[in-house]
Amino acid sequence: MNNDTKQGFIQLHLSVLLAGFTGLFGRLITLNEVDIVWYRMLFTSCILLVFTGLPRVGWRKFLQLCGCGALLGLHWMLFYGSIKASNVSIGVICFSLIGFFTALFEPIIFKKRFSGLEFLFSLITVAGVLCIFSLDARYRYGIMIGVLSSAVCAIYAICNKKASVGVRSRTVLMYQMSGGLVIVSAIIPVYLWFFPSQQPVVVIPSGTNLWFMLCHALFCTVGMYLLQIQALKRLSAFTVNLTYNLEPCYTIILAFLIFGEGREINFSFYLGITLILLSVLLQSLKALRKG
Repeated sequence: MNNDTKQGFIQLHLSVLLAGFTGLFGRLITLNEVDIVWYRMLFTSCILLVFTGLPRVGWRKFLQLCGCGALLGLHWMLFYGSIKASNVSIGVICFSLIGFFTALFEPIIFKKRFSGLEFLFSLITVAGVLCIFSLDARYRYGIMIGVLSSAVCAIYAICNKKASVGVRSRTVLMYQMSGGLVIVSAIIPVYLWFFPSQQPVVVIPSGTNLWFMLCHALFCTVGMYLLQIQALKRLSAFTVNLTYNLEPCYTIILAFLIFGEGREINFSFYLGITLILLSVLLQSLKALRKG
């Protein structure tokens, strides 16, 4: 494995570690998922503006980055909506399906050869999620939203790999957050029409919610996505997305410890987690041999 690939894996796993805290913030912050995403993008844009300013990029590249930001914002709304409708463990485990959706979408978008082996690894993940799906009928609505969230996230990661070529990581994230914020503001009414909220919308964060939002933006957004964008420049979108299947493991352990969600888990959940970890291990071995 060459040094470039090794550096990519280090950046990737550091970003996954930071991503493990994202689901926890979704539970700790008591706002509606729409408010969480809107303020997350706003605070992140402000933080990045201080450090990066407004670097020049071409209009075509700017629009591509804004489009990626909108996809990311939609993914976040669905992701937090899934957590609100179920729990942290269920919300993050559905994220594991991005490997499956990437194996389907990446050959179409990049016009590359379809990989039967990657699809097979993804099917192992699907089997794991199906085991978890049988957990409890109360969580099925949250699971369905989570599955849709993972599909949107897969498209975002694939498009982001193409859009970020030739642009500094901080600049990519800056225009994705700021441009995406504008587009997300426009699609929020459509989102709420399809996924009505039981909580008030347009709430100004205060107290612990404000501090959690600021930490969320600084560490789990700026830090995490800068590392992810850099990793995508060295590794394939499929490898990055499938490695992110480790995120639920970090989050679930923390959710067990902090929120006591282990009381709600049965054998099928642990079987599903085992299958998902197996898919990650197989893909990692394949990527290391190729590198």
